[in-house]
Amino acid sequence: MKPARLIAGTALLCAAASSGWAQDYPSRAILFVVPFTPGTTADSLARLTQTHLSQRWGVPVVVENRPGASGIIGIDSVAKANPDGYTCLFTSTAFGTLAAINPKLPYDPDKSFAPVMLLGTSPLSLLVSNPFPAKTVKELIARAKERPGEINYASAGTGSVFHLAMELLQHDAGTKMVHVPYKGTTGVVNDLIAGHVPVTMMVFQTAAPLVQSGRVRMLAVMSSQRIPALPDVPTMVESGFPNMVVDAWTGVMVPARTPPAVIGRFNDEVNKVLALPEMKAAAAKIDVTLVGGGPETLDALVKKEIKQWTEVAQRANIKPE
Repeated sequence: MKPARLIAGTALLCAAASSGWAQDYPSRAILFVVPFTPGTTADSLARLTQTHLSQRWGVPVVVENRPGASGIIGIDSVAKANPDGYTCLFTSTAFGTLAAINPKLPYDPDKSFAPVMLLGTSPLSLLVSNPFPAKTVKELIARAKERPGEINYASAGTGSVFHLAMELLQHDAGTKMVHVPYKGTTGVVNDLIAGHVPVTMMVFQTAAPLVQSGRVRMLAVMSSQRIPALPDVPTMVESGFPNMVVDAWTGVMVPARTPPAVIGRFNDEVNKVLALPEMKAAAAKIDVTLVGGGPETLDALVKKEIKQWTEVAQRANIKPE
């Protein structure tokens, strides 16, 4: 057999095998790995998707939280899983920020995974404590410039998207506020309400109830447009910072070399789930905008964010703790 025919024949056999695999998929339980603690957006979307997919496919779908090392432990476990579509990663913005500050991850963020879908997004927001005098982004920046090195800002951890986004803002604004890292959002929320730290960034879905109850103030939201839940809060773009459109996102990935036909079937089914009225209503309750679409949307977003956050981390000399 000539080489060209051999290659063509092999390709046909692979395509046929992949197609057959997709027809049988899923034939057993599927595992959704969430590399974070319960209650996070990735966890909530995984559990919402779990319920509907299990009903549609008639097989068990199990959500397993594997937190640790800022998400690295859970992510790495999926990178090393069988590439058969039965182990899926429900990851978030942390996938890109981890790659930006950790040059020696146990997995390759570019080569160890295949994207399936971008599930949803929720923008970040810029918050201040009630005692802090700034009422607008402009006033915050002016005050920070008047007092370089005197104003603290809190984040949910070194290298988190909140830390990196604040450093992006500082670069664009020319300010020198001092980073105070916490181990998670809970401590940030408590100390912001108490006035122990004056400034922070937080996912809109976490911040909105605090603002609506009058416990903190939101200076701006990092979406491209204002959000109906808080229509009086301007965007960072309106406030003069066009680079500050920053979302927290949740996406689904599978191990590299998972058959494309399996990825296609999974993607198609989840798109149908995202279109369900009850899914849209559940997402709206946690202020998440459902996205869906093909794998290329998530792939482009991850590549863009890794590049952007790597530049920010290098410029601000941010290293993993």
